[in-house]
Amino acid sequence: MEAIAMNFIIVLASFLAMEAVAWFTHKYLMHGLLWSLHKDHHKKESSGFFEHNDFFFLIFAIPGIISLYIGMEAGYNYLFWIGLGITIYGLCYFLVHDIFIHQRFKLLRKIDNSYFKAIRRAHKMHHKHLGKEDGECFGMLWVPMKYFREQRSRA
Repeated sequence: MEAIAMNFIIVLASFLAMEAVAWFTHKYLMHGLLWSLHKDHHKKESSGFFEHNDFFFLIFAIPGIISLYIGMEAGYNYLFWIGLGITIYGLCYFLVHDIFIHQRFKLLRKIDNSYFKAIRRAHKMHHKHLGKEDGECFGMLWVPMKYFREQRSRA
């Protein structure tokens, strides 16, 4: 039972750490050195379903896959559970960012929840900036409290 609790803590800590990694990467790499891959997400330049920005899916998935594999080969050690936390974060990111916010698939359109509305609003504020400068709201699952308060006051 103790091992199950420890594994759960590792998965949860990895998941939460990924929000910090995503924020840092979005602010300093996507809106910096790797802007060439991210800019078509702010100003649609490519035709078709995929964007250059979708390469970040692979960039973020690789550490999770490697951790899952190495951890599994080592008898499901801590690396497996870290990889699982990374992978679960990636799934949540895909569901929230690509499906809920950007509606790349026509699902989850009518969620009436103040938390999700706050996230959608913060992301819209992020996208009001078409260039890489002057950005705001770089997080995905945690955004500034003012957006949560704004949604609560509307409810």
